[in-house]
Amino acid sequence: MEERNNLYPVFLKVKNLEVLIVGGGNVAEEKLMFLLKSSPDANVTMVSPMYRDNTVTLAEKFGVQRIHKKYNKRFLKGKHIVIATTDIPKINIQVYKDCRKKSILVNVADNPSYCDFYMGGIVTKGSVKVAISTNGNSPTTAKRLRQFFEEVIPENIDDLVKNLNEYRKTIKGDFEEKVETLNEFTKGLIGKKEVANDKD
Repeated sequence: MEERNNLYPVFLKVKNLEVLIVGGGNVAEEKLMFLLKSSPDANVTMVSPMYRDNTVTLAEKFGVQRIHKKYNKRFLKGKHIVIATTDIPKINIQVYKDCRKKSILVNVADNPSYCDFYMGGIVTKGSVKVAISTNGNSPTTAKRLRQFFEEVIPENIDDLVKNLNEYRKTIKGDFEEKVETLNEFTKGLIGKKEVANDKD
């Protein structure tokens, strides 16, 4: 039987949330860069006894707070999302257990069994954002799909989104009527005569 991806994609306003990255090495830098590339206004704190120079530079550029200490569960206070990136599996698993007790979403890098969420491939073109998941099985495939969508999604897609938003404001009727009108208006965008189960 073919495996199905049962993950539910969401787009988080990380400006309104508190994110903690445990670790200061290569993986921590990669996760921080990935997060800030998508959400430059994210509220991020890092905790680690050491930080790579590049990580320090990146953190300072985006106002990321750095705590120069070993991980302790007290650093989870007030946090909504935690990403564990240390090279010591025992610490990462402890972070996971501590987060589960406090109902905090947690991602242990490169360890799908200890993840509530994955950080997939992301394509951003203005207001349009596409997230790609391979169910944690192949980051390389997600990367290639990201590159593909970066090529095929036109740079002026944001103009289309803004124009459609302005048009939507002028449509009369209730929600269902507006959706039906927009569905009819936008059918040609994907080159099909019929678009089933479409929602604005």
